[in-house]
Amino acid sequence: MGKPLLGLSMMAEAEFISAVLPLLQSNSVDVLEWSFDTLYHTEEPTWLGDLLDFYSENNRLIGHGVYYSLFDARWTERQNVWLDRLKGEVKQRNYNHITEHFGFMNTENFHQGVPLPVSLHSKVLQIGKDRLFRLQEALEIPVGIENLAFSFSVDDVREQGLFLDKLIEDTHGFLILDLHNIYCQSCNFEIEMQEIINSYPLDKVKEIHLSGGSWQDSVYGKKHIRRDTHDDIIPEDILSVLPWVLSQCHNLEYVIIERLGHSIQQESEKNDFLEDFAKVKKLISESDWKNQQKFHWNKKELKLLENPLEDILLHQEQTMLTRLLFDNADVSLIKNQEFYYFKTENWDSEMILTAQNIIKKWNPY
Repeated sequence: MGKPLLGLSMMAEAEFISAVLPLLQSNSVDVLEWSFDTLYHTEEPTWLGDLLDFYSENNRLIGHGVYYSLFDARWTERQNVWLDRLKGEVKQRNYNHITEHFGFMNTENFHQGVPLPVSLHSKVLQIGKDRLFRLQEALEIPVGIENLAFSFSVDDVREQGLFLDKLIEDTHGFLILDLHNIYCQSCNFEIEMQEIINSYPLDKVKEIHLSGGSWQDSVYGKKHIRRDTHDDIIPEDILSVLPWVLSQCHNLEYVIIERLGHSIQQESEKNDFLEDFAKVKKLISESDWKNQQKFHWNKKELKLLENPLEDILLHQEQTMLTRLLFDNADVSLIKNQEFYYFKTENWDSEMILTAQNIIKKWNPY
């Protein structure tokens, strides 16, 4: 099998292509990951299309979705349109696999923002499986799910690995293990990174994401909150745990470095980015890949319900939660709200405020 391919999450900004040009010119980028649904409402630049086509023709392109919303409790025309567009995308380009995020997006009247976590509940799991089945049914290539950075409680953190394992078991799916997302959870809930990573089904990890982020000041003065903002260098704690992670993931095929395009403007930022790439490349080349296996995938027969599974109560609670966060509702009001699917009484007050900040950022009006 050999070592995994090292690549980049492609961005459409001119600053990004300027920063990564040396890597592309030296053929150092083995694979490109493209978030195919981020430019659905704008014209794809010609240079970007040509680059994606080149990697596609060489079987070195993977797709990453942002806006499907795996745990949205209502099925609307939006998801139908998204799936139809994805079918067109995989006809146009040759993707080796497609991935999506764990969690649900802001519902109704809200601009798409950041996926919010759901708790492990049998009905919630059924919704997720139904959505994943429909995504897999639309494609003839493997579908994977990425772990989430944001958590409201330590329970969310501890159960996410199990939740993801249950979610993908029927589709022969796989995981993206995003190490900066784990780093955020480790910092925000004071749990060792290795402890969190060990709670994931590492034999199902086919792809690893690496990135940096930022710190948000604590409202309560206890600690800084780590945010997954993709706008800085990869933290040393992630690089130091990476060799161990690489040794545990025997089906690993891709390592992808993520950085937002507009965050590489200064020469120093460009140099930092190139240095990160070189460090990761060195760590991969120094690892022992003798135990690597090939992820053999075959599409399973899935028993799809005729109509997408919906849960009105879960939808109402997702909508209410999003509204409370958007309206900057008092933390105690959210914690005392009687939800069936969300255990808000166990939520970390600091993380509730962080969620309010995130939603405000994405929905400023």
